Amino acid sequence: MAPAVPRKGNQRAQGMQPVANAPMPAEVAEALHNLAQAQAKALQSSKWVGDKFAEESRAIHYGEREAEPIHGNATPSEAKELREEGIAVTPLLFPVGAPNDLN
Repeated sequence: MAPAVPRKGNQRAQGMQPVANAPMPAEVAEALHNLAQAQAKALQSSKWVGDKFAEESRAIHYGEREAEPIHGNATPSEAKELREEGIAVTPLLFPVGAPNDLN
């Protein structure tokens, strides 16, 4: 039995072509545009809490703070801990900068 060793990075299967320089299909571009607009609309009614996202999420979840939509930064481990505590968190589809950092 042969070991399962992957191909080297410089060895491509025949017939495969890279797609990095191909134009984006119109349907995909439209879908991404619609998703970006939906995220922007949702963030308009959400409060930026920055790096305190995990702390603020817990405070809201445990009733220590009034519930309101928030968004901010969390590390992957913080997000995992929040989910394990039963706190619903979802990553944003598109990157969002801090309001003070935007032009």
